[in-house]
Amino acid sequence: MPIAYGPIAYSKKTKMKKYINTGSKDTRSGFGAGMTELGQKNENVVALCADLIGSLKFDDFKKNHPERFFQIGIAEANMIGIAAGLTIGGKIPFTGTFANFSTGRVYDQIRQSVAYSDKNVKICASHAGLTLGEDGATHQILEDIGLMKMLPGMTVINTCDYNQTKAATLALADHHGPAYLRFGRPVVPNFTPADEPFVIGKAILLNEGTDVTIVATGHLVWEALIAAEALEAKGISAEVINIHTIKPLDEEAILKSLAKTKCVVTAEEHNILGGLGESISRVLALNTPAPQEFVAVNDSFGESGTPEQLMDKYKLNNQAIVEAVERVIKRK
Repeated sequence: MPIAYGPIAYSKKTKMKKYINTGSKDTRSGFGAGMTELGQKNENVVALCADLIGSLKFDDFKKNHPERFFQIGIAEANMIGIAAGLTIGGKIPFTGTFANFSTGRVYDQIRQSVAYSDKNVKICASHAGLTLGEDGATHQILEDIGLMKMLPGMTVINTCDYNQTKAATLALADHHGPAYLRFGRPVVPNFTPADEPFVIGKAILLNEGTDVTIVATGHLVWEALIAAEALEAKGISAEVINIHTIKPLDEEAILKSLAKTKCVVTAEEHNILGGLGESISRVLALNTPAPQEFVAVNDSFGESGTPEQLMDKYKLNNQAIVEAVERVIKRK
């Protein structure tokens, strides 16, 4: 079931670019579109899939470049090992399966064969977080960002919409080194400009504000924009930052914003432990201690339900962000 959002133009009182929902799409299709384009542009790009061609949107790449597509089957550990080996010959492998199987199931292979060896493997993970939905807790993963960001040298990217996922996929082909790209299954608003450059490690300021900084990643970025508009109606000026790259983290952008607002709310579709929020806490502790509130899953597994039901139950929505902002401002 698509997550229901209305189009908004953001924002009325600032000079920032207006971000408008131009139509809802799933982020995994953005990955598929990026792979289709890479197949045409870069002959060194190869794709490996663990029996989920349709789910990962590999169909066009497989059809147009069968000699560069490898169906590994339900053997994710082998897929990672093969990908690592392909880099030795100069290939740029993009692996694809569900986020749970991309990380938790094959963490040893990623650590030893990819990260430790600094192999140029792009680990691409769909169906991340609670919005996998009805498949339930065994297939949902809420700890993958923490797992991957702790690996030395691993780049970690979590995109917010179709356009940004496509742009990130293209950017990763030019980036040397191991990387984790996280995206999802549900249909969500597509609001970032199609021509917006994707710079790994560079945050995107979506709206200027003076009272609070909202730092969001993935599906929570759009929720943060909706929250900021609701807060504006309450007389609260919210600065909204899209952190698509969790590692390396754009600490400069965070500190610049905190110098104005003096407090922060972090929002992510991930466990409160080990994710973006804890990365921000480290930045604050080392540089400029300030009140922080977290919008995240509170140290629990997920469950079966529609994406919208789960995001509401686990308080990963714009209302939860508004409430977190009101709490953190009282702590300033």
